[in-house]
Amino acid sequence: MIKFGLIGRNISYSFSRNYFREKFSRESIAATYENFDLQSLDEFPEVLRNNRELKGLNVTIPYKEEIMPFLDLIDPVAKEIGAVNTIQIDPEGKLTGYNTDHFGFKKALQQYLRSQHQKALILGTGGASKAVAYALSSLGITFTYVSRAGGEERLTYEQLDERVLKEHQLIINCTPLGTFPNTSEYPQLPVQLLTPAHLIFDLIYNPPVTKLMELAKLQGATVVNGQKMLEFQAEKAWEIWNRS
Repeated sequence: MIKFGLIGRNISYSFSRNYFREKFSRESIAATYENFDLQSLDEFPEVLRNNRELKGLNVTIPYKEEIMPFLDLIDPVAKEIGAVNTIQIDPEGKLTGYNTDHFGFKKALQQYLRSQHQKALILGTGGASKAVAYALSSLGITFTYVSRAGGEERLTYEQLDERVLKEHQLIINCTPLGTFPNTSEYPQLPVQLLTPAHLIFDLIYNPPVTKLMELAKLQGATVVNGQKMLEFQAEKAWEIWNRS
């Protein structure tokens, strides 16, 4: 029986395992899906040695960037993004890295976009934020990163004043702040400055309504979680794994 799996750290909560196990059961697919919870990517070669039946892997936090040197080939889009979340393993054991996050995010976002969503703030600078940036660029939406430290062409949370929030009416949370079990946390966005014109897309899916989403909704903003993005990127990964 062929096997698929997820590489990450502290991933017992994982969306992917439940999603694919349910898919395999529903569609009568003879395959299994397993979590490979690694404290370090030094353990990755051992995973491959001990699981010769692996045909594909998903990659999640914190390894979307670190995994790239372990791969034999990297798809040009994933290379441009600088992060990999899907690995195809061919019969000879060759590993090819792809990024399906940008596809999932773009498809999940598009139905909510309105004329005022021309400029975006991306909260966080990790692997997921790079896929989001790629998707926004493909939609013609300009963006600015926000991080605690700030830096060149980045804002700090302290710089998010009324002028910045009025100019950027699309905000994407790519940080893990607010993920279960730490559900009271949220990025230090000045939520009191949000308006009904704002769209807040939080990549977190557990809980379904994060603290950030809850506070934004009180201001009349439109809020979206990461569930559909994950479903779309997972189906794209499945398509990649099944290419001949």
